[in-house]
Amino acid sequence: MEPLTVVLVHWGQPERCLASVEAFCAQGLAVRMVVVDNGSSPEHLDRLRAGLPDTAELLEAHANLGFGPGANVGLRHWLAVHEGEWVAVAPHDALPDPGCLRRVMDAVRARPRAGLASADVGDGRVPVVDPYFGGITLPPDPSVGAADGWEACGYPHGTLMFARRSCLEAIGLFDERYFAYCEEADLGERARRAGWEVGLVRGARVRNPNLGGRSDVVDYLMLRNTLLLVRDHFGAYKAGVRTAIALIHLAKGLAVPSARPWIFAPAARVRALADHAQGRYGPPPESLATRPVAPR
Repeated sequence: MEPLTVVLVHWGQPERCLASVEAFCAQGLAVRMVVVDNGSSPEHLDRLRAGLPDTAELLEAHANLGFGPGANVGLRHWLAVHEGEWVAVAPHDALPDPGCLRRVMDAVRARPRAGLASADVGDGRVPVVDPYFGGITLPPDPSVGAADGWEACGYPHGTLMFARRSCLEAIGLFDERYFAYCEEADLGERARRAGWEVGLVRGARVRNPNLGGRSDVVDYLMLRNTLLLVRDHFGAYKAGVRTAIALIHLAKGLAVPSARPWIFAPAARVRALADHAQGRYGPPPESLATRPVAPR
């Protein structure tokens, strides 16, 4: 049986990436590690290269492409060069618990129409794509769920997701307009509309201990990309309603500091609204993009 290819997207944190590679290689399942470097410094790249096992492949993107575009570098390589029906994609600091990969693979192999899947991040919630709010999570329905842990959802969690080759060949790869955030919700919506099953596997735990990023970059990308997601999949009217909601939230946050969410960057939100209105997507503006953000 072909090993499971695991694509890790890396930027500037070689030790964390090497710890992730070690965790994936210790799963008791044959894996092929493909690490995509998103334009790290020469020093970081040298440390990464020196620490990778001989069996791992290192692909250099020579620029910070973002999570989705960086993952696409590895996915295109997998589709063109390697065999195997399934591929896993994760950021460079994802740490699967023992048995995680096997539990996911057992679940998806029992479902011929499973196209996308994700490991369990442990929050007990279900990812869904809302026609006004985009990619969100909701409490689970206790009556739903299979014995093997499979639970239908709207999109796979980006901390560790899995894709079937024939699904990607049918629907395409990550939409590179997103750069980071919401790209997996877009992929999940495209897969479900094409007739594929999307699910998460409870008990297949993965940790992302270094989750985070600059608040202004995160706020910008989350709002801009949510508007793009809603417009593309649910139409201009719902995107207009979502824009109005964003303006109300912005005004409320400015007027009532105690009502602000945990990430609130007013200038970044204004820029996100303007860029969406003018169709400017891809990397965040130079004024915000001083360092990349974690994909989840």
